Parts: sequence; C-alpha cells; structure tokens
Amino acid sequence: MEHERQHYVNGTWVDPLEPVLLDVIDPSTEEAFTQVAVGGPKDVDRAVAAARAAFPAFARTSRRDRLDLLRAILSEYNKRRQDIAEALSREMGAPLKFALERQSATGTGHLMRMIEVLEEYRFEEVQGTTLIAREPIGVVGLITPWNWPINQIVCKVAPGIAAGCTMVLKPSEIAPLNAIIWSEVMHAAGVPAGVYNMVQGEGAVVGAAMSAHPGIDMMSFTGSTRAGILVAQAAAPTVKRVAQELGGKSANILLPDVDFQTAVTKGVVGMMGNSGQSCNAPTRMFVPLDRHEEAKAIAKTAAERIVVGDVRDARTNLGPVVSEMQFNKIQRLIQAGIDEGAELVTGGPGRPENLNRGYFVRPTVFAGVRNDMTIAREEIFGPVLSILPYRDEAEAIRLANDTLYGLAAYVQSADVGHARRVAAELRAGNVFMNYPAGDTAAPFGGYKQSGNGREYGKWALDDFTEIKAIIGYEAA
Repeated sequence: MEHERQHYVNGTWVDPLEPVLLDVIDPSTEEAFTQVAVGGPKDVDRAVAAARAAFPAFARTSRRDRLDLLRAILSEYNKRRQDIAEALSREMGAPLKFALERQSATGTGHLMRMIEVLEEYRFEEVQGTTLIAREPIGVVGLITPWNWPINQIVCKVAPGIAAGCTMVLKPSEIAPLNAIIWSEVMHAAGVPAGVYNMVQGEGAVVGAAMSAHPGIDMMSFTGSTRAGILVAQAAAPTVKRVAQELGGKSANILLPDVDFQTAVTKGVVGMMGNSGQSCNAPTRMFVPLDRHEEAKAIAKTAAERIVVGDVRDARTNLGPVVSEMQFNKIQRLIQAGIDEGAELVTGGPGRPENLNRGYFVRPTVFAGVRNDMTIAREEIFGPVLSILPYRDEAEAIRLANDTLYGLAAYVQSADVGHARRVAAELRAGNVFMNYPAGDTAAPFGGYKQSGNGREYGKWALDDFTEIKAIIGYEAA
C-alpha cells in the first residue's frame, strides 16, 4: 500500500492541502504502526468540486454502463480481499480468519447483490398519464464506521454508483487502511474521474465540513447516535437528505418452547462476535423467569469457551476491541453492572488472564439484569451480555421495546407461527427469527434513535434516488 498519506480526488492520489498526519494504532499491541493523512475543509471543498463536475455526465450513463462498472469493481475487489482482511485485522483487531470470511466477504456480497438489483430496477414507470422517474440524487457524502468498515463502505458506494450519483467518502480515521485499498480498487476498475473521491480525516472536522457543505445533496452516515445527531444538525441549514444507521440495544426473546441449549449458546456466540462491536448485536437476552438459572449456566459455558487472543491464530474467536477509548468505556460499563447489583456470571473487569497488553476484554455475562440498569440501557459495544428474566410474554415484549433504540430484535421459538406473532409486536427495523442467515436483499435500518432510511439491495438504491413526476407525459 502506497497511499496512506494521501487522499483520492478526481481520479488521482493527491497530497493533503495541509500536511497533518494521524497515527493508526494496532489494538492488539496498543502501538502505532503507520500514519494516515488528516484532511480539512479545503480538502473537502476540492473533493466536492470534483464530484459536482463529474455528476452531469455520470448521471446520464446507461444502466448497462453502470452494470459494467460494478462488475469491474467486483473483479478488482476480489483480487484484493486478502489485503483488505490483513488491513482489517491489524487496524481494528478482527481475527484474521473472521476478517477474511466475514468482514471482507461482505464487500463481495454487497457488490453481487447490487449488480443483481440494478439489472431489474425500475427507474421509470407510467401511472395513468404521469411518468414517475427515479433519478440520482446528486453528490452524496458518505461517512463510515470502524466496526464493519468495508461492509459499510461498499453498501453505500455500490448503490451510489448504481443510481448514477457521484460521491465523497470519509472513512473512519480509526480503521482507515481498508478504505485506502478500496480506493485503489475503484481506481483499478476504471471509475471515471470525480465519480468517487475519498478524504481521510476526523469526524469533527471532515465529517462536519461534508455535512454542512452546500455542494453535497445527501449525507449517508453510519455510527453512533450522538454523532448522527451532529451530522443531522450540520446538514439542516442546507436541507439535504440525511440517511442514518445508528446505535442499537437489541433484544433477544427466548420463548419457553425453544431448545435452550442451542438458543442460549447461539445467542452468546452471535452477540460476542466481532468483539461485541456490532450495532445490531443481541445484547439483551430475555428468558422466562423459571428458566433463568438454566440460561445462566449455558451462557457461562458458552462464554468461557470463547478464545480471546492472537488475531493471527486460527483458533482465536475474539480479538481486542478497537481502541483505548472503547476499552475504557466497556470497563466502566462492566463496573456499572456490578455496582448496580447485576449478577456477574463470568468475565468482568480487566483483560483475560493470559494477556497483559492490547485492548482485550473478558467475555462477560451478567444475569438478573433489570431493564432500568445502565448495562441494559446503554450501548456497550463490547462482548458483554445481559440476561433479563421475564414473567410472561407480554412483559418480554414490553421490556424489549422499552429502549431508545430500534435497530434489530431477535425471537427464538420452536413454533414459527408463535415467533411471527411476537416479531410483529417488536419495534425494530430488522427482526431475526431463530438465528437465520443474513440477507443482503433485506432493508437494513432502524426505528427511533437507531436512525432513518434503509440500506442494502433495492432499498439502498431507493435512498440514493430522487423522485420526479412528469404529469401529462402520456396525455391524449
């Protein structure tokens, strides 16, 4: 990789207008291993100008042209998947096997899905004598996070390309290297100059400049609810569209008829994957009061089987969390759980016993959790599970919905019809029944303070288009 200290603007790698650099920390060692450029408002201005200049021509390209471009991007991306996995493992602490099989694989999945969607997408339809047309919204600003970085880059860039938009990406400054490789992929694929631009930098500077920029027509943001509010506030004076995928505190309701050995174990393993750093992780496990002791014992066994350690070791399930700030936040919340009277089943404060450096967190399970406790209210973003007992189904549903968030929810039952009835009562953008496989065609996004808008598949393409009605189009 040659471009850590540059931005990608108007089809070429360019030096920052001000020579400011930022360390990239390996969370396994707590040490800096490279530096990246940190942009400023003038770098954003330059990138937006390139995107605006490229928009008229790119917006007029044919469906076939954009399909060919997406296929070229897919081909180049697959050549670099190992490089992307290596970067992700180093910069955000994902076990290398997980980074390759799960993290970098998402890019391939989203590109393939978007090609499939674009082949059939209806940009125009006639209703009576009116033509309803979907047109590219314009220049889009993309801000992506560090927890599933390449996933979020591709699931924003791919529909932007499919729609005929031009764009400026600001990737996470904490995990920036995968975005540099992605930009190299875009260049190798022959994306026209100015269609795709990337400015490295900090959210408070580059992200804020993008959100407020009058030359950007839409902001697509993934990150914390706190940061999402700042993006929306900065965007408000220019009345641009803002699509947000924000935080979560997802409930996982285990109904009494489910196989608890399987349901609890899968719930623990699924929640703690990616070191618990997933916004839709099932962090609140609701179990019947009379099965609480059973659930505790199964969860304890499952959590203690998780291997935390060297991210290059194929036996490792869990790497470090991404940064010192995240580590300290998680430690504070684990202590809050103890102080507020939750039962610590396993794990707890500090690093695992075999590790004396790195931002490694002990896989932690709390039981006897009340829904008003801090660990049940705040998004921890670490491998910390809360088990909450419920007296009856109505209480489980009420407590599941008693949260500021609404990104995802989970229901486990041996009776699919019963699971469907409960799913219908849950206020969340995604409800997962019986731990299904993921679906990149399903709309992804949340209710309440988990955001607005939807990503993935045709739903993402909808979000990147503007609707025009031409009335009298087929007048007699």
